[in-house]
Amino acid sequence: MSDPFIGTWQLNSERCEFDPNHRPRSGTLVFERDGEGRYIMKAEGTAANGHKVVERPQTFVPDGEARPIVDFPGLRTRATQPTPRELHARCEREDGSLVGEGTYVVSRDAMSLTVTAAGFDTQLRRFETRTVWDRA
Repeated sequence: MSDPFIGTWQLNSERCEFDPNHRPRSGTLVFERDGEGRYIMKAEGTAANGHKVVERPQTFVPDGEARPIVDFPGLRTRATQPTPRELHARCEREDGSLVGEGTYVVSRDAMSLTVTAAGFDTQLRRFETRTVWDRA
């Protein structure tokens, strides 16, 4: 496997540490890479209340440069890839203050993905989660 992130991942709820305000019933992540080397991550699932959730795709350019987030004036994203199995993304305001960040680590056997995320949700509540995803 040339890029361990590429593919479809299913949420393994039994291995997760959810924030009390963020407890999905199920979830799927899809990582793709476009022709310019950017990661595109798509996420969807079922919320605790049973409603289907589809998040807007996220784009990661793992070069450490800050880039504006389309449709979110004043916010930018920055991503790095310290190793082929680790991706770190940060969302920040123009002044550099943190909105949210996540670290994505693929296991050595490339069969699981652990995501540690923290930040502020749309209701400005602080959250921290550790989710584990199995390769589909």
